[in-house]
Amino acid sequence: MKPVATFLALSAAAMLTQPASAALSVGAKAPVITTKAALGGKPFDFVMAKALKKGPVVIYFFPAAFTQGCTIETHEFAEAAAEFEQNGATLIGLSADPIDKLAKFSVEACRNKFPVGVATPATITGYDVPLKAGATMTNRTSYVIAPNGTVLYTLSQMNPAGHVQGTLDAVKAWKAAKKR
Repeated sequence: MKPVATFLALSAAAMLTQPASAALSVGAKAPVITTKAALGGKPFDFVMAKALKKGPVVIYFFPAAFTQGCTIETHEFAEAAAEFEQNGATLIGLSADPIDKLAKFSVEACRNKFPVGVATPATITGYDVPLKAGATMTNRTSYVIAPNGTVLYTLSQMNPAGHVQGTLDAVKAWKAAKKR
C-alpha cells in the first residue's frame, strides 16, 4: 500500500474508535499556540510553530494539576515520554492552572520529562475543550497534531485510560507512513 493510502487508512481506523464528543475532528486545522510552560520547574515560552518543525505535537489537556486523575495520566505520559521523543513527537500537557503551580507539577508529576503549560482562555476556546460551558478549566482531551497543523488523532474522555496509548499509536502510525 502506498504511504498516503496507508496513513489515511490508519487515520480512518483511529476516527472510528474515537468518541463523538471529540472537540476537533481528525483532519481539522489545529490552532497554533504560544504559551507559558514549565519543564523541570523552569518556566519558558512554548512555541508550537517551532515544535511542529521537528515533527508532530502531542497536546493533552487536563482539568487541574495535582488532582488524582490528572496525576495518574501525567505519570503515564512521563513513563512514555522517551518513546514519544524517539518517534519524533513533542509532548506537552496543558491546563488552565497558573504557571507557578504547573512548574511544581512539571517536577513532581511530569518527572522533568516533558513540559506542561497554561491553557489560556483563547486556547481552551480554539481547541473547544472547556470542562463545561463557561468553565475556565479544561476537560481531558488529547490530540496529535501533524507538522502541517492538521489533527491526526483526538480522544476526548474524562477517564485518563487510553490517552497515552492512543496518542502514541497515532504518532507511530504517522512515523511509519512518513518512512514509506
